Amino acid sequence: MAKNEKKKGKKRIIVHSLILILFVVGISFLFIPLFKNLKFGLDLQGGFEILYKAESIDGSKMSNEKLTATYKTLSKRIDSLGVSEPEIIIEGNDKIRVKLAGVKNPEEARSQLSTVATLSFRDTEDNLLMTSDVLKAGGAKIGQDSKGGPAVALSVKDKDKFYEVTSKISQQDNNMIVIWLDYNDLKNSYEKEKNLCGTNASNCLSAATVSQGFASDVIIQGHFSQEEVSNLVDLINSGSLPSKLTELSSNTVGASFGDQTLKTTLIAGILAIAAIMVLLIVIYHFAGFISSVSMMIYTFLVFGVFWVVGGVLTLPGIAALVLGIGMAVDSNVITFARIREELLKGKSLPTAFREGSKESFSAILDSNLTTLIVAIIMFIFGESSIKGFATMLIITILVTMVTMVFLTRFLLKIFVNTSYFDDKVRAFINVRKEDIPNVSKNEKVKPNRFHKIQFFAHKRIALTISIFIILVGGIIIGTKGLNLGIDYKSGTSITVVSDKTMSVKKMQGDLKELGYKASSIDKTSDEVSIRIDRTLSGEQVKEVNRFFEDKYDAKVNIGVVTNIVQKELVKNAILSVLIALVGIILYVSIRFKFSYALGGVVALLHDVAIMFSLFAIFRFEVSSMFIAAVLAIIGYSINDTIVSFDRIRENLKKEDRKKMTVSSFAEICNRSVQETFTRTIYTTITTLLPVVILLLLGSSGIFTFNMAMLFGLIAGTYSSIFIATIIFMALEKKSLGKEEKVKKVYKDDLEEKKIKGINC
Repeated sequence: MAKNEKKKGKKRIIVHSLILILFVVGISFLFIPLFKNLKFGLDLQGGFEILYKAESIDGSKMSNEKLTATYKTLSKRIDSLGVSEPEIIIEGNDKIRVKLAGVKNPEEARSQLSTVATLSFRDTEDNLLMTSDVLKAGGAKIGQDSKGGPAVALSVKDKDKFYEVTSKISQQDNNMIVIWLDYNDLKNSYEKEKNLCGTNASNCLSAATVSQGFASDVIIQGHFSQEEVSNLVDLINSGSLPSKLTELSSNTVGASFGDQTLKTTLIAGILAIAAIMVLLIVIYHFAGFISSVSMMIYTFLVFGVFWVVGGVLTLPGIAALVLGIGMAVDSNVITFARIREELLKGKSLPTAFREGSKESFSAILDSNLTTLIVAIIMFIFGESSIKGFATMLIITILVTMVTMVFLTRFLLKIFVNTSYFDDKVRAFINVRKEDIPNVSKNEKVKPNRFHKIQFFAHKRIALTISIFIILVGGIIIGTKGLNLGIDYKSGTSITVVSDKTMSVKKMQGDLKELGYKASSIDKTSDEVSIRIDRTLSGEQVKEVNRFFEDKYDAKVNIGVVTNIVQKELVKNAILSVLIALVGIILYVSIRFKFSYALGGVVALLHDVAIMFSLFAIFRFEVSSMFIAAVLAIIGYSINDTIVSFDRIRENLKKEDRKKMTVSSFAEICNRSVQETFTRTIYTTITTLLPVVILLLLGSSGIFTFNMAMLFGLIAGTYSSIFIATIIFMALEKKSLGKEEKVKKVYKDDLEEKKIKGINC
């Protein structure tokens, strides 16, 4: 019977493995069409981005109605530029951001977008009859025709003029008035566009029949739908509004520059994923292979969800995806670590799998939800690239719970149920038979491999290192300040990539020839980054771009930021970090206890301080992507800390409180860190791998982000042990011995009256 069962198990394992391999191959082939159908941002395919402030020339307040009207006018103008996937985003109460990925002529786009909308009334032969001057500003409203259908009501200001024109037209054979927005006599003609009038394919808004002269407000009627009338009202109002668009910031990326960025980042991303897969298989054998399969499905689903929601893939988005993969693997590492622990207690594989999966879920859920809180805050308060990073991070966290938790467990369960691995636990999850105690023979469980390390015995050395780094960084920030990017300083950044020889001295001469002086010039092998404190105009950007393209046959990226944007970004950055910290305190306090939350937040503040200090010491640029990295590390660090806290809470519940001594509480905390230390190392390595590979092979556009992540990941791993846990222990020292507070921590010991003599 035993032999037959083994044969059946072997057959099942072969069948399941073949099905899984075929599924993986199928998924691999689907990556290509999915990736081709994704929308890419201008940093990955070249293009033009501009942020406008919308203002009324007459000084009146920009209402939501006026801003929406301007938005719709810009949309109509962009349609005429032939851009396939434009992005137009209203930001705040008076700003509009326009992203035109793939636009061929950025200067034409800038010129056409910034011109004040012009509304005109013409006859069927395109002769000008009236301009928007005859109408009241914003005087178009949704009305009804004689039959009760939707129509456009126009409020006339110059009634004499309006009566004169409409009377004259009513007496002609072609008694029609054609309303145009941004009429161009070289491109537009009613004869050619009459069948397109009222559609997005034409600047012709409406052609109305005039049967008599009007000296009062009028109705434009036709076979309009409610949506068409609403759109027409917005367009007419935007055409008649005395408004202007002030350019606040812009970014021009050459097509070849974007293509190169996409290639290098994708190669780095693929290598990072492959490296993580190899590492998982080496560490966890068959379970690592299953995790790798889940990771492929995870990556496919992330791209799929991103495509479904209409997301635009940007450089920060790819960085978030690669980072998300490293963090997603953590869910499997936690589960696998728990299964191993149960096996090392002498339990069978099915039992160890069931109990390990159950015990690991709370830590996985809490760690992912805290990261999700940070990602949502980034999305709400972030601008442009940070919002793209946050979108991808939110998707990765949600997909992690589906694939890296439930799917991995489902697949593992299928193979566990075959019984094939019952006596092959090393092949399944890399646990040696000799390490598994024989419970029937009363063999003792072997101690944890880190059982001799007394982590908190070295806390003074650890704290001294932290204080030293933060003090040195603080002194440099106080004397020299941070090396602020143009996002937070305002000005113009120019990135020039070329195979031709480019030296700092040459670039200084080039800028002098152009009439500018650089505040900084940084050079790598084939790339030069230039910073100018001046905010260049559209014409100046065009001139600089052409100069470097012609002289060095270069790929050029130019970004411009004004003081207004800089102040807004600083405010949002500070607000984002503060709200993220408050959100984490609230969540951890509810799920754990306030002492845990405070310990975690102090550790987070430590990590942020370390990141700022190291950036100040090494003079790396602090940009908006640095803030994205700070927020990402806040999410990651609390993720790491919660796993340790979850184990401390669990171990405290198992103890007999009446027998607890002075040293036992500290020993429980130390043992908890020992038990989770393997997982901490593996998670840090799998998260660091993609960051290091992106640093070595990725685009310079995310260098700041990756360096910040490198510093933050190391600081986060260290602080979860030496900062968060130590603060928690110090706080618990004060509350122990007070019955009510003790009951909150140890719910299973309601009969306990008092704990005395505990000192951490």
